[in-house]
Amino acid sequence: QVHLEESGGGLVQPGGSLRLSCVPSGGSLRDYHMCWFRQAPGKEREFVARVDWSGEYTLYTDSVKGRFTISRENAKNAGYLQMNNLENEDTAVYYCAVSLRLTSNANAMRYWGKGTLVTVSA
Repeated sequence: QVHLEESGGGLVQPGGSLRLSCVPSGGSLRDYHMCWFRQAPGKEREFVARVDWSGEYTLYTDSVKGRFTISRENAKNAGYLQMNNLENEDTAVYYCAVSLRLTSNANAMRYWGKGTLVTVSA
């Protein structure tokens, strides 16, 4: 059983930046592909970004392209989501998830974190 813990959320003004981290316990992140999802108030959970186990291949939802960067450091057993030029619409709970298959499908994720809240507001 792998437990994922996200950190780095908080309150930031529009145009600001945050870096989210995802750290597993009870397992190695290098065994999995990693995704970030988010759920805004009153909305369904949506895919944000994914990175394959090696860190070489990434994919982003259109609304965050050019602003967010997903990465991982297998040697440190950690994954990240760097979020720049944040917008009010980015306000959500952000979840880290891992899968054995390279996919953006939330139903295929094997383990989930509990989420970290990102609030973008002036």
